[in-house]
Amino acid sequence: MNPNPQPLGLRGPDEGSVTAFTVIVVMGLLAVLGLTVDGGLALAAKVRAYGEAQEAARDGARHLDLKHLREDHQLALRAADAERAALAYLRATGATGEANATADSTTVTVHRTQHTQLLTLLGITTINVTATATAHAEEADTP
Repeated sequence: MNPNPQPLGLRGPDEGSVTAFTVIVVMGLLAVLGLTVDGGLALAAKVRAYGEAQEAARDGARHLDLKHLREDHQLALRAADAERAALAYLRATGATGEANATADSTTVTVHRTQHTQLLTLLGITTINVTATATAHAEEADTP
């Protein structure tokens, strides 16, 4: 039994303030935990996208124009073939992106969408990441 009962209509002004404080603190902790977990997942997706962009660019940069090499003794890429090869590599890995090739390089941009785990509770359902890599045609020094 309560030795000092108060009538129902005479409660103090702080009644229920602990509940509001608890809700705010719990939401803040969930946000920090969500940023940690989902931030790590987004970083992993960015690393994966960068690796895919590098590999696709390398695949494109190996399409040399051999006629130009034989005649002028200079490296040049077959730009259209390089772009097609880079995009084919992206399709094979299930990635989406763009490829742009010039006579001396292939640049690939990969886009990935990472679905969130905990930030979904705060209304953030996806994090988009983008990575770009460029590969140049280079002549190897052979003795």
